[in-house]
Amino acid sequence: MLIRFNVRNFLSFASRPDGQTEEFSMIPGKVRSKREHLYEDRKLKLLKFAAIYGANASGKSNLVKAMDFARSTVIGGLPEGISEKYCKSDVDNKNKKSYFEFEIKIDDCIYAYGFEVILSLRKFTSEWLVELIDEDNENNIFIRDIDNKIFEIGGPLKEAGLREKVENYLEDIRSDDSVLFLSMMNQNKKDLYKQYPSAKVMKKVFNWVKYQLDINYPDRPISNYSYMAKSDNVKEICRIISAFGTGITNFELVDVAPEKVLSKLPDFVRKDIVSDIEKGVKELKTSKKRKQTEIGLIMRSDKDFFILKVDRDENVECKTIQFAHNNINSLFSLEEESDGTVRLLDLLEILLAGDNKTYVVDELDRCLHPSLTYKFVETFLEEATKKNIQLIVTTHESRLMDFDLLRRDEIWFVDKKKNGETDIYSLEEYNERFDKKIDKAYLEGRYGGVPIFSTVFPVKGE
Repeated sequence: MLIRFNVRNFLSFASRPDGQTEEFSMIPGKVRSKREHLYEDRKLKLLKFAAIYGANASGKSNLVKAMDFARSTVIGGLPEGISEKYCKSDVDNKNKKSYFEFEIKIDDCIYAYGFEVILSLRKFTSEWLVELIDEDNENNIFIRDIDNKIFEIGGPLKEAGLREKVENYLEDIRSDDSVLFLSMMNQNKKDLYKQYPSAKVMKKVFNWVKYQLDINYPDRPISNYSYMAKSDNVKEICRIISAFGTGITNFELVDVAPEKVLSKLPDFVRKDIVSDIEKGVKELKTSKKRKQTEIGLIMRSDKDFFILKVDRDENVECKTIQFAHNNINSLFSLEEESDGTVRLLDLLEILLAGDNKTYVVDELDRCLHPSLTYKFVETFLEEATKKNIQLIVTTHESRLMDFDLLRRDEIWFVDKKKNGETDIYSLEEYNERFDKKIDKAYLEGRYGGVPIFSTVFPVKGE
């Protein structure tokens, strides 16, 4: 689960006047109500939900992009086109370090993993993984000062035999400022982790970033609908869909001609799919695992969903999803559903997810009626009482600012200063009364994060 995320010198995030990073935190404040909204154990309390507000171009999406950049960099290295992503409020920032750090809880341990990079040079300058024991004690697992070619190894990596191997790996990248050590240690290291289970801390942290942190944007499909292909989910899915008043009462996976599906695709996509299928069938035929009898491929676009399956004998089966509505005998395809319904179907995955997932959704209310947005958050908070899951959203929907729904510390704001830099802060800092109309105060500019208008079309006097 996410505890904190810190960023500096990225897009509209510069640094605070004291030189510190901008921090977003899921640590609860002093609110006593709605304790069921919290994850809690002997060591730690965490929020399961946070809503981030701000005017257009204030920096809400930049926080999501900062998390996504850090995640993408850990998984696949520095992305293309990032050399101009430093904070441009000060020309000197071009050659300054950008800072990214996740503080996370995995099992019963708390870790801080981060790195610094000069974006304009595509050059890492430092990297660290630390286990946080308590407020006063921490255990350095590894620390890289890349500029000075200094490496420190601690904690479980000091195990006899393992230390030498880790030092050899570090030596391989001593002069390489384009590679993260955590990324390298999760490439073809299966035998290492079998031999030295204590080294798996690096695998756990990497896997949390890759698999447990799920970041979503409004212009991309959130889900591939794979959860709808599992028969065990059908009743629960139908129950939730009906509760949202979409008119959908059931859904079915129906057969569709594979050639019809493939004919809709661009040539280069079709060729890639055919190539993947041919490769998969070949592996099926040569595999010693006789239990695996078929390969599957899920294809999803804005308004289409298909499951393609091929068995050992190269028989092809293709299915799509269709929906039944109240008192209507015909089934409807996904492309016949409204944008709001499609958005809701995307979001269902969050309600059905298992433990330990952290979802970040930019513009939660995109295409949704305000009442539906409210109902979705209310439903998520109910589901979250049964499992350890987090949802962080950006939104303009002020109706969520309701103390009957949310805690004070679940509401965050971003505000852009005159120089273009973004501040991020929690409503907890304002210590508002619980009977106050928060949405009204927000729209009046009480907390910042709302647009300030000048005259768009001046009216000339007669």
